[in-house]
Amino acid sequence: MKNLNGKVAVITGGASGIGLGMARAFAGAGMHLVIADLDDAARTAALAEFHAAGIKAIGQRCDVSSQEQVQALARMTMDNFGGVHVLCNNAGVGIPTATHPMKLADWRWIIDVDLYGPIYGIDAFLPIMEAQGEGHINATSSMAGLFASGFMGAYNVAKHGVVALMATLARDLAGRKSAVTASVLCPGPINTNISRHSVAYRPGHAKPAADGVSVGQAAKGIQKLLEEQGMDPDEVGRIVLDAIHTGRFWILTHPDMAKIAVKQTAAMAADGSLTGVRRG
Repeated sequence: MKNLNGKVAVITGGASGIGLGMARAFAGAGMHLVIADLDDAARTAALAEFHAAGIKAIGQRCDVSSQEQVQALARMTMDNFGGVHVLCNNAGVGIPTATHPMKLADWRWIIDVDLYGPIYGIDAFLPIMEAQGEGHINATSSMAGLFASGFMGAYNVAKHGVVALMATLARDLAGRKSAVTASVLCPGPINTNISRHSVAYRPGHAKPAADGVSVGQAAKGIQKLLEEQGMDPDEVGRIVLDAIHTGRFWILTHPDMAKIAVKQTAAMAADGSLTGVRRG
């Protein structure tokens, strides 16, 4: 999509981190904004920032793991703006936990937010875009959607699912010559609060009896790494905007990290191993 001025962008998880970075980039391109986020204070602050800059922006509390709430977000967008041109299925959570000890309730929560959130977003917004004859749908995956490191079981599974979802969607849309396009964002380390927010919003029934001490320590370590070495989310927003303008499907914040996925694929083809080193 070339000209976004005066058009409407919906961003889930849009009040902080990558979502806010995308919202700022879209606002700079002259777009109107719909900010969906569970954090009421952050959403209010984001809207105040945009209103002060003269940007048309509205917000709604939305749990993307709820199909009904995503559908309500679509209705609210149409009631206020009469259309939607860019959808960023960005809201996500992640708890660092090895695969086997991870509670099933945590598996369901992470997959419901990280994978079903984008599924519900496509279901609610794609018909609107196709009816109006234009639109673009993006979903935030991760480098964890291209290769699976240890200690992030459900997150890896969900983010691989997002890559498959968006690649399939893009091919389906192109196959039927739809005016709607699609892309997937696979960020590397970004300076966001995802670890802190994930711990804060983790459903109470999913927490282990020990109150997640080890999980909390791991999350704090990841959070510290992101804050010290992560890319500025506003830069991510500019990268996403450019990709939408130029029609790129793959949006990578750290292209060099994709070499890990290339190496994994080469090992698969060469000897069937996961990393290029066979065990025993």
